[in-house]
Formats: sequence, structure tokens, C-alpha cells
Amino acid sequence: MATYCLTVARLQLVLGQGARRFHVAAALNAKAKVAMSRFEPNSSINYDQLRSNIDIVRKRLNRPLTLSEKIVYGHLDDPAGQEIVRGRTYLRLRPDRVAMQDATAQMAMLQFISSGLPKVAVPSTIHCDHLIEAQIGGAQDLQRAKEINQEVYKFLASAGAKYGVGFWKPGSGIIHQIILENYAYPGVMLIGTDSHTPNGGGLGSICIGVGGADAVDVMAGIPWELKCPNVIGVKLTGTLSGWTSPKDVILKVAGILTVKGGTGAIVEYHGPGVDSISCTGMATICNMGAEIGATTSVFPYNHRMRTYLEKTGRGEIAAVANENQDLLVPDSGCHYDQIIEINLSELKPHINGPFTPDLAHPVSDIGSVAEKNGWPLEVKVGLIGSCTNSSYEDMGRAASLAKQALDKGLKCKAQFTVTPGSEQIRATIERDGYAKLLRDVGGVVLANACGPCIGQWDRRDVKKGEKNTIVTSFNRNFTARNDANPATHAFVTSPEIVTALAIAGTLKFNPETDFLTAPNGEKFKLEPPTGDELPARDFDPGQDTYQHPPADGSGLRVDVNPQSNRLQLLEPFDKWNGKDLEDLQVLIKKHNVSWVVVGDENYGEGSSREHAALEPRHLGGRAIIVKSFARIHETNLKKQGLLPLTFSNPADYDKIRPDDKISIVGLKSFAPGKPLEAIIKHSDGSSETIELNHTFNETQIEWFQAGSALNKMKELQK
Repeated sequence: MATYCLTVARLQLVLGQGARRFHVAAALNAKAKVAMSRFEPNSSINYDQLRSNIDIVRKRLNRPLTLSEKIVYGHLDDPAGQEIVRGRTYLRLRPDRVAMQDATAQMAMLQFISSGLPKVAVPSTIHCDHLIEAQIGGAQDLQRAKEINQEVYKFLASAGAKYGVGFWKPGSGIIHQIILENYAYPGVMLIGTDSHTPNGGGLGSICIGVGGADAVDVMAGIPWELKCPNVIGVKLTGTLSGWTSPKDVILKVAGILTVKGGTGAIVEYHGPGVDSISCTGMATICNMGAEIGATTSVFPYNHRMRTYLEKTGRGEIAAVANENQDLLVPDSGCHYDQIIEINLSELKPHINGPFTPDLAHPVSDIGSVAEKNGWPLEVKVGLIGSCTNSSYEDMGRAASLAKQALDKGLKCKAQFTVTPGSEQIRATIERDGYAKLLRDVGGVVLANACGPCIGQWDRRDVKKGEKNTIVTSFNRNFTARNDANPATHAFVTSPEIVTALAIAGTLKFNPETDFLTAPNGEKFKLEPPTGDELPARDFDPGQDTYQHPPADGSGLRVDVNPQSNRLQLLEPFDKWNGKDLEDLQVLIKKHNVSWVVVGDENYGEGSSREHAALEPRHLGGRAIIVKSFARIHETNLKKQGLLPLTFSNPADYDKIRPDDKISIVGLKSFAPGKPLEAIIKHSDGSSETIELNHTFNETQIEWFQAGSALNKMKELQK
């Protein structure tokens, strides 16, 4: 049985057929022991089970499989009986592990506590990265966050200890970078309570962003449901070089597919161009796949992943993956629902924005486009880092540009911030001199956290409402996303382009062709950035920020202050009363009456947070009627007992007036594939009936009838 287990004391590697076992002694230095302690004893790789499931499905479907199909179908709860139709059937899956960031982990753990179960059924971790506000600098901001969020951190640490969940303390780094460094591996299926969980696809993993209630299902040992994804193939040819970076691949793809073009699909990269991209570069591409609505993205296993695994202390995993490489690449002749081809040798540096991540421009054009549209040309702030672009390679390439500027006596004209993705990255770039170069050119190194990328930025250089431009290496740039200022024009691009524009101070600067002026009057061009893919020496893990759960936490108490304004134990929602929903008021009201939200396209875009479903439910919301939903939010609504419904005819959206009342009828015969009806009652006494579609399956209808998925879970335990 090809199983791989890691423990603090030793590495155990089981290879080959049956009895061929190897034990690798843990002759580890102190830093390696710190890194090894991050793995749970029950963290395992079982390619035999993956192979068995894939063989069953391939025989049933009688066709070649894409890589994403292999990994997804390889995790089916019932590979022999599961109906498999792309884009239509719901798959019941058994993910290998769960990861939660601290903003969403609060609700996930509160729901898990309400389930009454004693311990999580799969390896799970909590990562403290979302609650640290960027204000002054890394150390000061981290200390401030620990004080402000003390009760949240205590709750998460104590809940993790009691229920068997690993806890990464504040300052450890961003969830997705920690997963890449420690938990992702080729062929794993991981779900995470953050929309950028697909970052792990850079290591050949299927990593999918979900809401907390989905995480509770997996932690409870219940099969997790996912609509069978379509598969979009992106064929890469040519080779990356010069100023072009992995970020430009996804910026180009976003321009092609738009923010909803990947909805319901996994984006699978393949082709000879893949080998010119580093493992962390592949992670960057997969990370930002969330911005096109993709379920996740993935790359095939190759030597770049093997090298990364070896450098991050997981050479034994690489050895097992090498022996099972046929499972970790697509079959020859497999079918994609859509194909996009990109020649990396012809791809130019891109910058996307403002206000949406799919408005793509070549960097060479952005100055003239900005002038034409009246966008501010002056770059006020350049921000590099985040979960999307904070690898050792990213920091090295940015630092190479900083050194060129410093050698000529130049510093950044714009403000410049640097966000390391993890404590390991921070410690290693400090050791190797990158951090000093970035500070010397004018940068401020922030805490190992999400920071400005998610809006945790106490920005003070412009007033709210003041029109200005920032450039970032982040993944999102929706209105007011980074600094709560709706007048900020945010552009996303690669760390090296951000650094170049921060040095020049203007969007009109094209680093491929334009010159900078040194203080002595000398004109010079920046040479294309360079940087090592991985450190020549091993990574420095830095401080140990991981808390491993005890073997038995049953006697421990979860720390929830009864007087807290931020946390409270959950009470169950009311069950469905068996009747149609009648006379629902339109839009959100807080007057103790039932109401319905009416929305437009891609409703719920951009977040995995359940609060957007829980709060309407608590306030009397019963249904959300829109033209289309973002995947994670639609599931979150179902989990909390609301009805996410779509117009059969999108033009019916215009029939609804703000003072209407709506009745949703047909609930007594609520069934998969059968539309419901809405009776729209206008204030003038007239009414009209429209048809509403839904994507509920039988299990999800039971969630609605029980009042929530959590209520149904508790019913099944009786």
C-alpha cells in the first residue's frame, strides 16, 4: 500500500507493492524539527486508493481522463455507483484535509461545536492571517493585532486543541502559502474556507475554496458535495523570459474568460510551456483563477514540483509521486470542454484594472489607456506580496530591480510595501539580503499576513474619495477592496512590474523600453528582473508558530466569553413550516418580517464568507432571486436554509419593483430539476407569475426543510 506518513519523530515511507517498506530515520537538526512538527501523524498519502478509484471510473466512462478528473473522481465516496456527468450531477467526495483562515474559521468552528462531534475526522488546520491590519510595520502591526483580537485567537486555539485541529498562530503567514509549504502535494484534495485556496494547484493538488459549513461536513466525516465540474484546458507553449512572469499568464486568461467565464469549471494547464514555470509561479496562476470564477485550477506534476517538495523538506513525497506520475498528469487524448492556447514566448507583461481583475492591458499600453480614460497616472503606492505573489522567487526578482535602482542612487517615487507570504519566506529573505534591498529602496516590510490585499490597511496618505492610483501584485482590485476608498484606481500585475512602477512613480513608464534618470542626470534602463526559483541554501523556517493539538482534547474547554461582542455559541434556525413562502418583501428589511433579495449577475462574487448567508437568515431573509450566482455563495445560502433561485428568463428581473411583495410557491412539491414559481404582487393591485430555476439536489432540499444543513446533520445523529 503506497502510503506516506509524517510524524515529529520520524518519516515513514511505504512504497511499491505490498510489503516493500522503507523507514527513513529522522536525523533532523533543530530547524528541521520545527518544520516537521507541522505535520499531523495522521497526514497521509495513499496513491493506491487514488489509483483504484481512477481505474474504476475510467472503466465505467471508457475514455481518457483529464488530470482534474483523475484527482476529483479519485476522491469519490462511491466510484462504482456515482453518476458522473460534467456540469450536471453532484459528486459526493472525500477530501483529504481541511484548512481554515481565521475570519472564516470562527463560524466554521462554532458550527462544528454545534454538531456535537468530539473530534474532526480528517486532518484540519486554522491559520491566523486575516485579522492583522497594516499600519506601521510588521512587528508593531502584529503586536497590535494580538491585543485587539485576543479573544478570537484564544477561541480558535482552544477550539483547535479540543477538537484536534492544528493552529497556526498570528504571524505565521498567509493560509495559502502555509498550505503550499506544508500540506499540498500532487494528487491531494483539500478544501479551504477561502476563495483563493486553489493556490495549491501549483503543486498538482485539487484545492477548492468553500464556505465554513462545507468544511464542517468534511471535518464531520460526511461526504462533501460538488457539482461535477466542466474542464477548461489552457495549453501553454513557448518559454517565459525577460519581464514576462507567471502572473501574466493568469492576467491574460482573465482578460479572455472574464470574471465569470470559469464558473462551474476547473482550469487545467498543460502543454510544453508548463516546464518553464516554477512551482510557486504555477501557484500564482492557480491562485488568481478564483477571479474568473473557476472552481479551482491545477498543473500536472513535473520536475519543478519535485524540486519544490525537496526544498521544503518533503523529498519522500516527491519520491512516491515520481512512482505514481501517471496518476498526476492528464491522459493522452483527454477531452476539454474549452481550449485556450497561450504562447509564453509571445506573451507580454500585463496589468489589469482598474476596478475589475479582467480588464487586461499590456504594460506597454497602460499609460496611453490611462490618459484616454482619465485615470490618475501618478502611482501613489506600490504593494508587493500577498498569497498570490510572495514566493522566494517573487521577492528575489523584485529585489534585483531594487538593487539596480539603488546602484544608480534612486529610490521609489511611490510608497512601497512588502508583504511576506509566510514566516519561512520572511526569515529567508531577511537572511539572504532581499528584505534589506527592498527596505533600502523605500519599502516597508509588513506582517506575514493578508494585510492590504483584503482591505486590512490603515491607509492615511489620501483622503477617502480622493482619486488616486495604486499598483499591486494582489489578486483582486474591486472598488474599495484594498483601502475602502471607492476613488482608488487599483491595478493588479506582477511584483516586478509593481516594483518598476513604484520606482518610476507613473503608469506611463514601460520598463521594457523607457529610461529612468539617476540623480546625476544619467539615463538608464532597468535590466529584466532575475531571481532564484528557490534559495541556494535551505529555507530558514524562522520562528515556530504552529500549535499541534493534543492526542486527547476531550477534557479541554473552549474559550468563549459570554459577554463577547464578537463570538457566541450558535442556536439552530427554525425548520421550514411546510408552506409556501408568501408575501415576502423585496430587498433587505430589519423589521421582523420575511423578505427576499433580488439581484443581478454573479451574485455573491468574491468571498467564501458565510456571514453573507448567515446574516440575511438571522434577519428574516428566506430567498435570493438573481440572474446567476457565484459558486461558493450559492452553496453557503443552501447550507443556511435559504433558497438561492435564478430567473428562468433573465428579463423577468425588470418586472420586480422595490415595493412589490413576492410569494414563492410550489415548495410542497420541491424537487431536483423542477422549477418553482414566484407570484409578484405589485402595489397597484396587479400581479404576474414568473418561473424560477434552482440547483438543489435531494440532500440539499432536506437542508432547506430542516432549516439548515447543520440542523439536518444533528437530526441524523439522533
